[in-house]
Amino acid sequence: MPFSKDDLKIDPAHETERIVSFMRQTVGRKLRKRGAVVGISGGIDSSVCLALSVQAFGAERVVGVAMPEADSNPESAVLARKLARQFSVRFIVEDMTAAQIGFGTYRRRDEAIRRVFPEYDPTYKAKIVLPNALDETGVLNVFQLTIISPEGEEKTKRIPPEEYLQIVAASNFKQRSRMAMLYYHAERLNYAVVGTGNKNEHEQGFFVKYGDGGADLKPIAHLFKTQVYQLAEYLNIPEEIRKRPPTTD
Repeated sequence: MPFSKDDLKIDPAHETERIVSFMRQTVGRKLRKRGAVVGISGGIDSSVCLALSVQAFGAERVVGVAMPEADSNPESAVLARKLARQFSVRFIVEDMTAAQIGFGTYRRRDEAIRRVFPEYDPTYKAKIVLPNALDETGVLNVFQLTIISPEGEEKTKRIPPEEYLQIVAASNFKQRSRMAMLYYHAERLNYAVVGTGNKNEHEQGFFVKYGDGGADLKPIAHLFKTQVYQLAEYLNIPEEIRKRPPTTD
């Protein structure tokens, strides 16, 4: 039977009802918790999870936590605050920069980058890219490191395995420290931590173990990203969040 994009269409009202029932059953009856803590980044997944939590437990028993750090896009916290205000939930901002400095997140990452590009310093931007799965000869491509100078000059090199692994390992401190912060608030309130990963991320392993993969329940883990967008429209998530490109915040 041929696959069609129509196969990904859902009934948002029915799906919301089903998820809300699951959340109430899991949090109230199984976990014996009183409400939900959701890390909100101004992105589509966390916004949908916050809205679902409000439907499941009521706004008075939901806490949204924004956790920016030095590398975060300032827009993320602005959108997170707007979302929390729209859904009338308690909103907490935890600046995670000091935690990242303590872990050595930036230092360890930058050490690895400088082994590839000695001229790199904190005024540069850097990103890991995978151009195409296969190059023009059909050979499997490898990860590359791109740096961008303050003047906008870009340089790209193949990144050796040791440097790649160190950059990823250092960057994953961010997600793991955020998970710890969410559980601090959840435990002091006797709430559950709501995970925000979708099916695309879980199927591909695109999450951090004991980081954003660590939660008490994951209400949208069975939904593909396109289906999350359908729920977002139904749940009246702000348009600027629905149209925003994904970030690592």
